[in-house]
Parts: sequence; structure tokens; C-alpha cells
Amino acid sequence: MSRKVRIGITHDFLDKYGNPIIPGPGLKALDAMPNVEYQIFPDYLKEVTPEQAKGFDMVISFIPKWTQKTVSGNDQLLAIHRTGVGYDMVDVPAITTASVMLTITRDAVRRPMAVAIMSFLLALSTRIFIKDRITREGRGWDVRAKYHGIGLVGRTLGVIGVGNIGHEVFKMAKPFDMRHIGCDPYITQKAVADVGVKLVDMDTVLKESDFLSISCPLNKETYHLIGEKELRKMKKTAFLINTSRGPVVDEAALIKALSEGWIRGAGIDVFEQEPTPVDNPLLKMDNVIVAPHALGHTDQLFLTMWDEIMGQIAQIIRGEMPKGLVNKEVWDKPHFQAKLKKFLKAIK
Repeated sequence: MSRKVRIGITHDFLDKYGNPIIPGPGLKALDAMPNVEYQIFPDYLKEVTPEQAKGFDMVISFIPKWTQKTVSGNDQLLAIHRTGVGYDMVDVPAITTASVMLTITRDAVRRPMAVAIMSFLLALSTRIFIKDRITREGRGWDVRAKYHGIGLVGRTLGVIGVGNIGHEVFKMAKPFDMRHIGCDPYITQKAVADVGVKLVDMDTVLKESDFLSISCPLNKETYHLIGEKELRKMKKTAFLINTSRGPVVDEAALIKALSEGWIRGAGIDVFEQEPTPVDNPLLKMDNVIVAPHALGHTDQLFLTMWDEIMGQIAQIIRGEMPKGLVNKEVWDKPHFQAKLKKFLKAIK
């Protein structure tokens, strides 16, 4: 006798009152899938426990960590479906060893995050938030000459990480007639030819960028990728934009750089500690624009995210490799294929 596909959902998709916090079809989309049943984890824990993950074929996850302990001995779990594109909270080698797939939603975040980066760039260049404040305070016409903006034509836009989001940033920036440079060891010059990007080394992108955006993942190689040494190489007139992960930038060094004028300003959507403390000096600076790791959160992002996850689940049910698979090497593992075969037989 066949059984239903069992989907788990981590508890962080709900607020403290039990209401969904992520817009879009969500649970209704799962309700519409035949032969699928789901269950929301009863509790939110910072790290998913083996007991929480037990009994599910797939889990849709947002914030909690997934470790070797989480998946150890689990011979049913096929996939973790991560919202967004960051997966520093997942021990990928550990889940790969356990024959568990990790999927992300690249299409959902590409345009919204590129828009967020361009929003920072435009807001910083026009000094719009300072102008808004002085106008509301009734000082606008008296002091506006102190707050002229920065024109973009001919300025250099640099991006560290020219993959999914970085490529889209350059695509959106084309009408502004800026010079485009990027740094990414995993991207070829041919791959960015359509957006007019010249690939350069790290030193060049640091020294020549007027606006430097970071769009790389957080891992052992990128932790504190931007520290005091790197910030001192930037132009005193340059702006730094970070929408990737907080620890990619040494926050103490950034605070020092902004306070002492090594760089002109910053747009920050991510922090080393989240939520960031209210006494964080970055929150007090006129040359910094901040957001709570949510600048790219739009209705379109969440709608596309749910579409991608539902598509990934449907592909696995059909025995197909899902779109957005991070650890592709797991697919051909005999252990994984045995798990998948057992699953497909059980749900027929």
C-alpha cells in the first residue's frame, strides 16, 4: 500500500502567535499537491535535531542550522529545501555524506536582491536619507548645499562575487553608464561579456571601485574577506555595499573605516550579529544606510521562492534531479540512489 510524501517545515516560518511570516501561497501550495502531507515542527530550535528531522522525506527550512548530528542515522530524508541562496547554516559536507540533497532558490532572489543593491547605490549617491531628514527638520533649504550627491556617469561599479546576483546587478546598472569591474575566481570573462564587466583581481576591485558591492557566499574562505587591510586600499570617496552575509566584512574594521574616513559611506543589510544591538555604532552614522537583512524581501521574491520549492519537490517525486541543487555530487551516490528508489517505490 502506497503512502503519502512527508514534508516537514521548520517552525521559523511562523510568528509567536502561529501565523505565517513569509508571504505567498506557502501551505496552500502544499495542500494543492496530490499525495503530499506536511507538518510544521512544533518548536523552533537554532539547530534542527535528529528527532525533528525524523520521519520526513523532505524539509523546507529557513533559519535553523543543519549539522552532522541532525542527519546522522537518518535513512529517509532526501532533501533540505532552503529558502534564499545563502546556506552557511547548513553543513554541506555532512549532509552530502549522509546522502541528503540541499536545494536553494536562485531565481527567487536574483532580481529582488539586485534591486536592493541598486537601491543602496542610488540612495548613497543621492544622499537621499540625509536630505529627507533635514527637510523634515525644517533645515533643508538652509543646509542643502552641504549635501550634494555624487553623479554615476563614468564612476566605477565593482562587485565581489559576479554569479547569480552580481551578474544581475551589472545588468540593471547598464543604463547608468558606469564602468563595470568584478572579482570572482569561479566566473569566466565570457560569462559576463553580456553585461560589460571586466574581471580583475581583488586589489584592483578594491582600489578602483567608487561603489563596491559584495555578493559572495559566507564560508571559510570569505569570512572577514573585507577587513582593515582591504578597507584601507579603497578610495576615500568610495562606498561599500554589503547584502551577502555580515561576517564577510569585519564589522569592527568597517566601523573604524567609516569613523576615520577611510571610505565615504556604506549600505548595510547584514550584520555580524543579527539582530544587531541597538548600540551598534553603524546605526548612528549619517554616512551609513542600514536594513534588517530584509531589503530584498518583496512579494515577488516570496512568490517565486514558493514556486521554486514546489517545483523542486515535484521533481524529486518524479525521480528527477531538482533545480537549484547545491551538492550535485550526492545524486550519483549509490546510497542516495538506494534511498530515492525506496522512496519512489513507497509512494507509488
